[in-house]
Amino acid sequence: MAARGASATALKQVAQEARSCTLCPLYRNATQTVFGEGPVGAALMMVGEQPGDQEDLAGHPFVGPAGRVLDRALSEAGIERREVYLTNAVKHFKNEPRGKKRLHKRPNRYEVEVCRVWLGKEIALVQPRLILALGVTAAVTLAGRPVVLSRERGRLVTLAEGRRGMVTIHPSSILRVPDAAARRAAFASLIEDLKSAAKQAVA
Repeated sequence: MAARGASATALKQVAQEARSCTLCPLYRNATQTVFGEGPVGAALMMVGEQPGDQEDLAGHPFVGPAGRVLDRALSEAGIERREVYLTNAVKHFKNEPRGKKRLHKRPNRYEVEVCRVWLGKEIALVQPRLILALGVTAAVTLAGRPVVLSRERGRLVTLAEGRRGMVTIHPSSILRVPDAAARRAAFASLIEDLKSAAKQAVA
């Protein structure tokens, strides 16, 4: 318990350090750093691509539309969000101003690589038993190699440094499915992936 307490304190310090991160240019157009949240020692860690517009404004991960999809899926899968560590591969919102809106832009390889320092510290301190990558960007970041989501989704994979992982879609992809039936099917598949990940995390 003492070791876990020390790790929790260290994680808070790392989060504080990340607030002033200027390692890549993304901080210039972002409101703030959005660090991960969840308990040290969480069996399951979930890693997305980057914070979105609402996450950037709130300073918390997965609180926007995609976060609400994830919350519903977690509930359906019987997983308590507060028991999971949630974070992103990139800690600043990469966006392109378009009128009054800020449109999401995918982070490039350099931005992802530079930000690995924060994700690496989160993993080292949380020590999850399984890491679930949400989407291709997170999967490639964690695996350190190209990942074909359709081929590796839903099964155990070996991530960088030999860590156990799984990959699935990012919840935001469900929001982009135009057909209602296909959207329901995609959501059901995400629930099954979450169930599998939770089971493997305690195996």
